[in-house]
Amino acid sequence: MTTFGEIKRDDSRNRRWLLRHGALALPLVLALRPVRAVEPVGSVEEVTGEAFGELESARRALDRAAPVFLSEEVVTGLASRLAMRLGRDTTVKLGEQARLKIDRFLVNAGGEMTLRSGPMLFDGRPHRAGVQIRSPFALIAVRGTRFFAGPSNDRFGVFVARGSVAVSSAGQQVIVREGEGTDIASPGAPPTPVKRWGAERIRAALASVS
Repeated sequence: MTTFGEIKRDDSRNRRWLLRHGALALPLVLALRPVRAVEPVGSVEEVTGEAFGELESARRALDRAAPVFLSEEVVTGLASRLAMRLGRDTTVKLGEQARLKIDRFLVNAGGEMTLRSGPMLFDGRPHRAGVQIRSPFALIAVRGTRFFAGPSNDRFGVFVARGSVAVSSAGQQVIVREGEGTDIASPGAPPTPVKRWGAERIRAALASVS
C-alpha cells in the first residue's frame, strides 16, 4: 500500500526532474495542474530556426534536449526544422510552419498525434500497438514504418520509405507500401490510387523535413 509520505516523495522527484529539464517555462500550466499531469514523452534532438511548444495558454521556445510533453503542440517557424525522439524507438522530423500535437504516446503501446499543418517524417520501429496520425486531410494508421506526410506538389501527400501505412479519407482506404505514395487533393477528398513516386518528388519531400 502506498503511503502519503511515498506520494510526497514521488511528487518531489517529479518536480525536481521538471526543474532540471526546463518545464518551468510552462509556469501557468504548473500553477494550475498537478506536476504529474505534465508528462514528458520525449525530447528535442535538433532545431534549425525557430520552434515552440504550446500547452494550454503557455508557450516556450524549444532548443536541443528540451523535453516534449503529452498534449503539447510542437510548432516550427518559417524556414525552420525540428527533430524529436518519442520514447525509445520513434523519431519525428518536422519541416517549416508545421504543427503537430501529441495527443497520446506510450512506449511500446502506440499513440495518437494530430498533424495540423506542415510536413512530417515519421520513423518508428514495429510494435503490436500502432500509432494513428490525424490531419485535416486523412487518418494515417502506422505500425512501425518510415513515411512522409505533408504538402507535396500542391496537395497533401503520403509517401512510404519503409514498411506500410493505411491512409483513410472520405470513407475510403488505401494501403501504401515501400516506394509508393498517395495524394489527398483537399480536406474531405478521397485518397488517390496508390502509385510509385518519382525520384525528384521523393527528394523534394524529404528535403522539406531535413
